[in-house]
Amino acid sequence: MARSKWSDVKARFHEIEKWLKQGLAEYQVFKNLGIGKTTWESYKKKYPELIELLKKGKEVQVSEVENALFKNATGFYYYVDEAVKVKDADGGEHVEKVRLQKFKSPETGAIAFFLKNKDKLNYADNPQMVDIKKQELELRRAESEFKTW
Repeated sequence: MARSKWSDVKARFHEIEKWLKQGLAEYQVFKNLGIGKTTWESYKKKYPELIELLKKGKEVQVSEVENALFKNATGFYYYVDEAVKVKDADGGEHVEKVRLQKFKSPETGAIAFFLKNKDKLNYADNPQMVDIKKQELELRRAESEFKTW
């Protein structure tokens, strides 16, 4: 009896997890596995462990992007290797590789995006709209209470 494609896919869960951590989309994963979309979708319906693996992979991707966004919003230090000319004692020159620490300044766009998503009440694009939405909610509550009389 021939092995099923599913057993091949299940045997490659570790590899799938690695691909998802690298940011691959689902269609790239099933192409890498050599299976079609229809087969992939049927496996997702039939095997909850595949859905769980994909869910976990997506959470890792979101977490990585959130961390990168935070770093870009706050700034960070990083290292680069650069070639530098150095003068010799005898007056000649040679090139040395030097490791330098640099600072990446915070990005205004990342700061704005972060604050708008993490503190919506204080950093909305349109603060008046927040007040309007609150008033609308209160009116809907009052209306629903009135209808229950």
